[in-house]
Amino acid sequence: MHAAHHHEEFLSARDYSRLCQLVYGKAGIHLGGDRRTMLEVRIRRRLKELGLTSYRAYCDSLFSGEGKGEEIDALIDVVTTHKTDFFREPRHFELLRERVLPALASCGSDSRGLTVWSAGCSTGEEPYTLAMVLSEYGRLHAEFRFRVIATDISRIVLRQAELAVYSQDAVQPVPAGFRAKYLMRGREAGSRRFRVVPELRRLVKFRRLNLMEADYGLDGEANIIFCRNVIIYFDRPTQQRLLGRLARCLSPGGFLFVGHAETLHSLDLPLVPVAPALYRRRDAGA
Repeated sequence: MHAAHHHEEFLSARDYSRLCQLVYGKAGIHLGGDRRTMLEVRIRRRLKELGLTSYRAYCDSLFSGEGKGEEIDALIDVVTTHKTDFFREPRHFELLRERVLPALASCGSDSRGLTVWSAGCSTGEEPYTLAMVLSEYGRLHAEFRFRVIATDISRIVLRQAELAVYSQDAVQPVPAGFRAKYLMRGREAGSRRFRVVPELRRLVKFRRLNLMEADYGLDGEANIIFCRNVIIYFDRPTQQRLLGRLARCLSPGGFLFVGHAETLHSLDLPLVPVAPALYRRRDAGA
């Protein structure tokens, strides 16, 4: 009895390594040796939902091929669901307003309207922050048009993002003026929930995208890409391929924001650094 109980408590080294290979093969995400506890905690939720009693049983059913496709998606959902905030790394939004948008306007790239892509958008705080900042910019520049595309591999977070409902704690970083304009409080008395207003929701299009896919369907179309705190999950060779694809999605002179903890140092890319964690695509002529 005791031995069987042991499997419920811990993920065996063999099963952990099989799961790591599967997640890497499917999503390119490198879990490394220190994520075993995290994986145990997150898979425990799946065990409950599937009515399974042990990690061993979970892995056996996952690798047996029955219902494998759907469960792999669910597994990737639980592994990749990461924390995000409104106005996270706020300096980036200042740079967007003060440097990036004026630079793009001066090279005439906004005739058709700007395309801004939030890659790894999680529960939606980043794309909605972008939509707020861009809307404000548009109030000062009459001709300014934009659209925000937001993608993530996880269906769970995309559902939440499309719903656009956030707790009072979550909307704390949103400046008061923005909060009044772009968020509405739940109808019930004393509600602590907020929803992004429909006018702003309409400006953001969500879709599921696995960054391991060869084609993102955005060749040279994105003027600005936010891909922050996403590449930390990948090993260097995967980062090189992924960032190469992102660079191809940028219009000439387009901008890429990465997380402040992330570096493109030593990667071979057509990008030049312009500020901390901000890069610009070299123009074809330059």
